[in-house]
Amino acid sequence: MQGGINDIAQGRDVDTAAANLRTMVRRGKELRLRVAIADVLPWNNGWPDAEPSIRRLNGLIAAIAREESVPLLPFHDTLEDADRPGRMRDEWTHEGDHPNETGYRRLAEVAFRLP
Repeated sequence: MQGGINDIAQGRDVDTAAANLRTMVRRGKELRLRVAIADVLPWNNGWPDAEPSIRRLNGLIAAIAREESVPLLPFHDTLEDADRPGRMRDEWTHEGDHPNETGYRRLAEVAFRLP
């Protein structure tokens, strides 16, 4: 599961977004689903204002993964441009909000390493 960026985009509380994600993880586990959680992508169009909230939420998501014993898919680090922290490389997005085909291919090759 992935979530949280719309909460940040809409100015909602990061702690509430994390609590909602934890509830979804727990519900999935109760239903005996295989659950994995992805952190929030870099957001070019929200940079730099949204960057602190994204970093904070991603820290909370990592804690949820550890505490709930579910895999964490590192979407943010996989698509973050090392030369422009907090943003995706231009070749991995068409419009600055979502990965494009190349970005999704990178996620598939790098981030989707499930046990």
